[in-house]
Amino acid sequence: MNILVTEDDPFHRAYLKEAVTRALPECEEVFEADNGKSAMEIVESSDVHGVIMDLQMPQTNGVTAAKQIWRKNPSMRILFWSNYADEAYVRGVSRIVPQLAAYGYLLKSASEDRLVLALRGVLREDQCIIDREIRGVQQRAENVLEGLTDSEFEVLMDISLGMTDKAIAARRSMSTRGVQSRLKHLYEKLGVDEREADAEFGPVFNSRTRAVAIAMERGLLNVDGLAALQDDLDRWLSIRATVPRGRA
Repeated sequence: MNILVTEDDPFHRAYLKEAVTRALPECEEVFEADNGKSAMEIVESSDVHGVIMDLQMPQTNGVTAAKQIWRKNPSMRILFWSNYADEAYVRGVSRIVPQLAAYGYLLKSASEDRLVLALRGVLREDQCIIDREIRGVQQRAENVLEGLTDSEFEVLMDISLGMTDKAIAARRSMSTRGVQSRLKHLYEKLGVDEREADAEFGPVFNSRTRAVAIAMERGLLNVDGLAALQDDLDRWLSIRATVPRGRA
């Protein structure tokens, strides 16, 4: 068994390496990477059985790296190890996990014993081990009344990049009326009051901008996530540019 530790902080990398040695005495080699790009290259070129993945790293973040790794090897065991429990990261991970994949999501604040149990469970026993706080975020996201549906979250991501209703409709293969309906539900769930106005200058807020601001405050969006969203949008625009007009 060979394990890859992906963590940009040298101290945390050394800590994880020691934890792997304690949790998995059968581990023959521990590879190390300090960013997601290096992690993808090591998995591609070496015999890796499991990955410990930090989420926020330079060059390529953990979600993007894991997505690419799973795309080529959907059975790869991955334990996400992060400081962050905000919904943007939790949704980002949840959206890329292959069906029946063994994975985990543990906060860095977890005890060493808890880390050891998670390493054994995910990387050796093919269990899914999710931190209690992360489970709480997942449950809130799935709440019909409070959480955003996947379609509403997609529209939130698109307006956070500044896309127009027509562009969103084209990207999501739906009507502009459908986009506007999702926006209405999004505003309601985020508490954006479109009626709030001043007697002198009219509406106080631009609803789209206000929705993005509230989403950032609530942890539904973050800088890393926006960078990944922009990459996805750039790919879509590149593909669209190669399709004959009227067939995109």
